[in-house]
Amino acid sequence: MYLSRLPLNTASRAFRRDFADVQQMHRTLMGVLPEVVSGEPARREHGLLWRLDVTDTGYLLLVQSGARPDWERLPSGYLAGEAQTRPMDGVLEAIAPGRALAFRLTANPTRIVRDPDAPKEERGKRVALHDPKEQLGWLARKGEQCGFVVPAGGDGGMAVNVSPCPPVIGYKGEGRSRNKITISAARYDGRLVVTDPEAFAEALRTGIGRAKAYGCGLLSLAPVRA
Repeated sequence: MYLSRLPLNTASRAFRRDFADVQQMHRTLMGVLPEVVSGEPARREHGLLWRLDVTDTGYLLLVQSGARPDWERLPSGYLAGEAQTRPMDGVLEAIAPGRALAFRLTANPTRIVRDPDAPKEERGKRVALHDPKEQLGWLARKGEQCGFVVPAGGDGGMAVNVSPCPPVIGYKGEGRSRNKITISAARYDGRLVVTDPEAFAEALRTGIGRAKAYGCGLLSLAPVRA
């Protein structure tokens, strides 16, 4: 796996197009990866995950992929500086039971709402979670599935801050069949402890939650500061 850090040029017309349409951003990023010949869906085959962060110096795009991307394929002027790409072998090798790590995750927390009068075989409607307590509960459940727990913080609650993100907008299809995509995301910043290294490594590789093609699911890690 590879992790790339890309400083973005907000004056770039191509970037502004992608910023306004998350589906276009997905296409741009898929375009820097090798062609898929296996017949598998391209995003899944390459394990593409990405996240757009706002920093003190501007927008920073984090991109994780199974294949090494060719950033020369980006539109001219897309970047404000040099793209930095490094393998993630060391990160995977460092995963061990009880390992404490700082993390950031932009995710799409949701739940399924079922009509009690509907037939049992009907799955129900998936809705976004906006209440911070429900968003934290979603993270705790995902942690159980993905091999980690979020420890208690100094106030007795979970050692994580959750904050809302602006709605992610995109458009899928063309003409009359064009459909609007709206993703409600939340950003989690905090600490976690690895409980199941195999499940955690899989979550790191494949992402957490839904809307992975649209800037959600990438789990970034760092050592815990003393």
